[in-house]
Amino acid sequence: MSHGIIETTAYARAGLLGNPTDGYFGKTISIIVRNFGARISLYPSPELQIEPQEQDINVYRNIYHLVDSVKLTGYYGGSRLIKAAIKRFCEYAEQQQIRLTSKNFTIRYHSSIPRQVGLAGSSAIITATMRALMEYYQVEIPPEILPTLILSAEVDELGINAGLQDRVAQVYEGCVHMDFSEHIMKQEGRGEYERLDPALLPKLYLAYKTDLGKVSGAVFNDVRTRFDNGDKGVIKTINEMAVLADKGKEAIQKKDEKKLHQLMDKNFDLRCKIMNISDSNKELVATARRCGASAKFTGSGGSIIGVYKDDEVLNKLVVELKKINARVIKPYIF
Repeated sequence: MSHGIIETTAYARAGLLGNPTDGYFGKTISIIVRNFGARISLYPSPELQIEPQEQDINVYRNIYHLVDSVKLTGYYGGSRLIKAAIKRFCEYAEQQQIRLTSKNFTIRYHSSIPRQVGLAGSSAIITATMRALMEYYQVEIPPEILPTLILSAEVDELGINAGLQDRVAQVYEGCVHMDFSEHIMKQEGRGEYERLDPALLPKLYLAYKTDLGKVSGAVFNDVRTRFDNGDKGVIKTINEMAVLADKGKEAIQKKDEKKLHQLMDKNFDLRCKIMNISDSNKELVATARRCGASAKFTGSGGSIIGVYKDDEVLNKLVVELKKINARVIKPYIF
């Protein structure tokens, strides 16, 4: 039985290939980005308490501060994510007929993951919360089941539109190939997940917009509706994206940097065929490509990832992307 402070972390993630096909019976490859994480601290206390963080507090300097805050973190901050995680954890235990010991705790979170730029900040808070609860109550949740539970906290409890990819990457860590083919999903209720050796990856950079909250979600896309309605063009493009993940797995295993570069570029070009991309996001990709790197979204927009050849290209990326308010980092994967 644990009495001390439990500290858990879940990291940002970046889609390497295939996205956005995780909600469309596709295939993806994702990596974890250890440069950014959501950290949970949990310790025993007389009552159960979720400590509010800055984005959960309803005190503002002025009307503009309130508006900026809502643009950046939405209307609810992060404590709703923790509530949803606790509820789903408790329900999982009940379903498995695991009796949770009657002991309370105080939980607090801190996240360094840039918001609203497609690096999976929300699911990281839930993943880290689940890990802390598992440790506190000594409950084992198998890694293949955990992402589905995390997703249900977001989709079923909070109505967040999301797929499995982020949570799988955050649970398995490193570099993961995921197969969400319809027959597997229907049969198992989850995908098939395979770890790839991150040491085989080429030089990768990640860049994200620093004028946050003004980037993500501003452009309307009806891809889901068109997909569900059997739009042949959308289905064909989504399937082509899924194939890229398999080709990417092969390229990674063969250490074929040139092939991976081409596949990542193609991933974004296919996305442009079926989705509206904001000018701000197009500029991000075009600038990186002019520097000689490949570029595609890490998630829903606001940040990009790609292969670069050498330090000369990396320096060019840093200089040119800074001009459009984007910061460049080398992702730590393991």
